[in-house]
Amino acid sequence: MKAKDWRQEQERLESVRNKLQARIAELEPEVAGLRDQAADIRKRFWEDLSINTSTTEEFEDTFYSVQQQSAMLAERERSHKRLVQQWNGMKRLLPSPYFGRVDFQEAGLSASEQVYIGVSSFVDNDGLDFLIYDWRSPIASLYYDYPPGGASYVTPAGEIEGMMTLKRQFQIQNGHINTMFDASETIGDELLQQVLSKEADSQMKSIVATIQKEQNAIIRNDKSRMLIVQGAAGSGKTSAALQRVAYLLYRHRQSIRADQIVLFSPNPMFGSYISTVLPELGEENMQQTTFQEYLDHSLGSSLRSEDPFDQIEYILTAQGEPGYEARLQGVAYKTSEAFLKALQNYGKWLGREGMRFKDISFRNRVLITAERMCAKMYDFDSSLPLFSRVVLLQEWLLDEMASLERKEREALWVQEELNYLDNEQYAEVFDMLHKERELFDLSEQYAVVRELMNNKRRGDEGDVDFAQREEEMILRSIVKKHFKPLRKSVREFSFVDVKGIYGQLFGDESSYREKTNESAIPPLWPEICRQTKEMLSRNELFHEDATPYLFVKELVEGVRTNTEIRHVFVDEGQDYSAFQYEYFKKLFPRARMTVLGDFGQAIFIQATNLEASDSPLIRLFGQADTSLVRLVRSYRSTREIVEFTKSMLPGGEEITPFERGGQKPLLTRLNDEKKRDAQIMEDIASLRAEGFASIAVITKTAAESRKVQESLRIHGGEALQLITKETREFEKGVMVIPVYLAKGVEFDGVLVYDASPEAYGKDSERKLLYTACTRAMHRLHLYTTGGWSPFVQALPADLYEQAAF
Repeated sequence: MKAKDWRQEQERLESVRNKLQARIAELEPEVAGLRDQAADIRKRFWEDLSINTSTTEEFEDTFYSVQQQSAMLAERERSHKRLVQQWNGMKRLLPSPYFGRVDFQEAGLSASEQVYIGVSSFVDNDGLDFLIYDWRSPIASLYYDYPPGGASYVTPAGEIEGMMTLKRQFQIQNGHINTMFDASETIGDELLQQVLSKEADSQMKSIVATIQKEQNAIIRNDKSRMLIVQGAAGSGKTSAALQRVAYLLYRHRQSIRADQIVLFSPNPMFGSYISTVLPELGEENMQQTTFQEYLDHSLGSSLRSEDPFDQIEYILTAQGEPGYEARLQGVAYKTSEAFLKALQNYGKWLGREGMRFKDISFRNRVLITAERMCAKMYDFDSSLPLFSRVVLLQEWLLDEMASLERKEREALWVQEELNYLDNEQYAEVFDMLHKERELFDLSEQYAVVRELMNNKRRGDEGDVDFAQREEEMILRSIVKKHFKPLRKSVREFSFVDVKGIYGQLFGDESSYREKTNESAIPPLWPEICRQTKEMLSRNELFHEDATPYLFVKELVEGVRTNTEIRHVFVDEGQDYSAFQYEYFKKLFPRARMTVLGDFGQAIFIQATNLEASDSPLIRLFGQADTSLVRLVRSYRSTREIVEFTKSMLPGGEEITPFERGGQKPLLTRLNDEKKRDAQIMEDIASLRAEGFASIAVITKTAAESRKVQESLRIHGGEALQLITKETREFEKGVMVIPVYLAKGVEFDGVLVYDASPEAYGKDSERKLLYTACTRAMHRLHLYTTGGWSPFVQALPADLYEQAAF
């Protein structure tokens, strides 16, 4: 580029930085002042109030004074928060104010506008001249979607058309332009080369400077209720999703908050990995959880659910054990749409017969039998939904218990407990009687007050009556205290035997067909039933049973929906079943969904093909409300690694590597395990000497990871970190990790510990090996002490280097 252009751009950059610094300095005392004002109001809140409730008028005056003081405090805190956001935004801009520029001439206008794009907006002091546009603003989409030439962008007022006469990209560091070039494409390869050649980090970074056109379509999609992103490994799915969250919070700032967006992550460690992306962009993090954490919360302490990692560990390690084939059939069936339909039919059957309840007992005697509950529920109008009748039954039970509670006051144990109250307990109960409003309604409180006043006037005459009244109230309090847990359990539907209701599904085939009208039953159904009931007898559930169990629970008790959540993001979406997606829709009825995944990495039995024409995701909201975006260009790995990994997959030829060169994957064959361990430690040392700080030894299973960590320690691998399903923080370093926990994460170097046919020989294990290899950014090594996996053996020899020891 011409020296004149460099000089002009550097001069503008310095001018913008000077204005930023001046505005930051100007805001600093204002930010501090508002903070101090809010703190002072909070501190003096009650000092400035005169509390008087003697009369109705004085009570109203006090109420409005509190309301006025609260409003003032809230306004100061809101103003302070807005100002701090603005101030922090400018401080984020200062080292690198912008990364792009487009010159755009709107149709019908003679002059073009220079649009500089950064991570947030900055307006000149006049409030009219945008020195920097936020990357999420409508006009900034020009930078991501078009090369120079005819271009347009969409605003709330409509589409603006015109000509882009210049597109320029920058790398700015500490106020100095390091790199600048004019681009003919969306984002120049030069900039991407520099970004992608860097080392892996312990936390994902924002990609706003390098967003590609297809990623921008994901980020700015505002129409679809269901957005499906099928992307190759390393295609930037998750990065684009996080920028999408930032865009939604910007675009709908008045109607969507960060806590109304939830992301379901593949594992607990992933939350740490992505935790800094949104704060980098000046936004609060959305809610993050795993589906397993949600299941555990919903099931409570009464049942323990196996997690998906224990499930896959069993599938990968238990071949040949008794019941193994039945378990596989059970996983496939219980996660299918056929089982979902069967449970829906089961709900109709329960509406006619077969409901199961638990006796309500008190002090070793049954107050209300399960049989009586069942008869009462089926006496209600049969046209009502099942859960509505259960709610009516709940109301009836609460009325019955109120009646039983009154009768219980005459029981001998109540009088005995009263007699054994010591002075301190007596005082406590008495105090409670006069403080807890829940013990008596307002008329009773007035009656007690009148009785006390009359007692004072009469002197000793009323002592006997009041003492009797007092004793009755204490007796009532004693019974109420003991009945309280029963009432609580009824309100929580503990009288419904959900475990029994779910368990009775798993009888013989004819019984199951009768209850569900299901015809396609797995061949090993008797063994599936035995395994399921054995788990239930221990108050445990297989992972594949957890969602169906909750589905049945909600058929009976009603759906617990969350209407606050407006957007649901599901990462590694191919690993969720059709059943689980249906559950998501019921759980978050007002939410739009963004599902990100790669069927090439579908390592679980219940995997869902996101882009299939008959995908359950498309049926979830309908074709008209569903959009599918396919990302086929892989950015994470070097060209050589992508060419190697994509050749493992049928249909992998459509994956396009980004043109970043590197070394070919290295296949190393050794005579025995000790030599392999020693060679791996040598290779780790070499990688670290090259400057790579994030290195993973990837194993097939968690059991193998534990064994490998121990064996590598013997050869000097004391610093190796073992990653397990309990690991919450992702950090740089050298680690040993099972492949299913490495999903979604990337490393500078990957060493696949065992690439033999024994480890990855079955077709079901092809995607496991592919997933392991695609974690590598710069270096990929595979090892064996015998032959090679058929998925490696089938690769063209020119895709890799070989070594033998």
